[in-house]
Amino acid sequence: MCEKIFDKKHISRTISYLVVIAGFIIIQLMMNTVGIKSLFRSLLVPTCCYIVAALSLNLVVGVSGELSLGHSGFMSVGAFVGIIISGLLEPYLAINWLRLLIAMFVGGLVAGIVGLFISVPVLKLQGDYLAIVTLAFCQIIKSLLNNIYLGVANNGLHFSFIQNKVVLSNGGRMLLSGPMGATATTRIATFTAGFLLILFSLLIIYNLTYSRFGRTIMAARDNRIAAESVGIHIRNTKMLAFVISAILAGMSGALFGLNYSTLQPAKFDFNLSILILVYVVLGGLGNMTGTIFATIILYVLPELLRGLQDYRILIYSIILILIMLVTNNQNLKEKVETLIMKIKTRFLKKGSAAND
Repeated sequence: MCEKIFDKKHISRTISYLVVIAGFIIIQLMMNTVGIKSLFRSLLVPTCCYIVAALSLNLVVGVSGELSLGHSGFMSVGAFVGIIISGLLEPYLAINWLRLLIAMFVGGLVAGIVGLFISVPVLKLQGDYLAIVTLAFCQIIKSLLNNIYLGVANNGLHFSFIQNKVVLSNGGRMLLSGPMGATATTRIATFTAGFLLILFSLLIIYNLTYSRFGRTIMAARDNRIAAESVGIHIRNTKMLAFVISAILAGMSGALFGLNYSTLQPAKFDFNLSILILVYVVLGGLGNMTGTIFATIILYVLPELLRGLQDYRILIYSIILILIMLVTNNQNLKEKVETLIMKIKTRFLKKGSAAND
């Protein structure tokens, strides 16, 4: 029993859950007592969304070993599908949290279907070729959203690729307006929903990673030829990881989209894909706890340092360098592992002494 408690994988999972739960409790206490500045409060939901997006990308990059540069495309699909679903349900469903849940579910589902469609040809490629194709997918999605005009009225939905073709009756409203995106969205996203989505993502990713599927996909990542020789169907395993990653990214996108009254497709560009990849790499490939910390630091810090102006970029750069040094320092990793082993040994000794 003690061995299981201090199993390295179990410790990693426990730390991730504790970090998220502790962070949520601390922020809730601050909001209910001393209060939180409006700037920091406005960063809570986007931070949760980026954490989920980074965790889902880590499933592809860190666990599967494939480089994807189209993650912002899945987020954009989830965001605008979620906005559309929420807009359609708003006259009939006044319960915000239920409407948000449905929008996130449908947004994630559609993003997963798109991910499945993309993964069929994409996962035949490897390395730089895969990265280039996923990057192209991101740009295609953005261009497509820039040309979609969608409105809703009493006589149903109105859709066109030309703005003037969408004519709405009295009481109708536009849900998507081409390059302008969604311009009249009711904001229903909450920090609690973001917290629960992070926990859900960790639960899915850890259960996959430490299951038979996880061992299979990591075997394919480490030695493709050896994995194929023992009967592992590499393409199917990587396809499943890709689709699950797309679903989680779509759900985070839906939450992100419903946090703003106005959202343009240009928000989900190539730079966002690179930013999410930076969170994953600096947090550590396959390291979910590190990804959470890296996302929080690298997203929140620039916003908090805006008042410093001239020194903001300097401080941010120094922190980036420190993160890279810490995450790639083998000596530090060995010291942490040694400390864990000492704690484990002491606990086992106390347990055996108590049994005697």
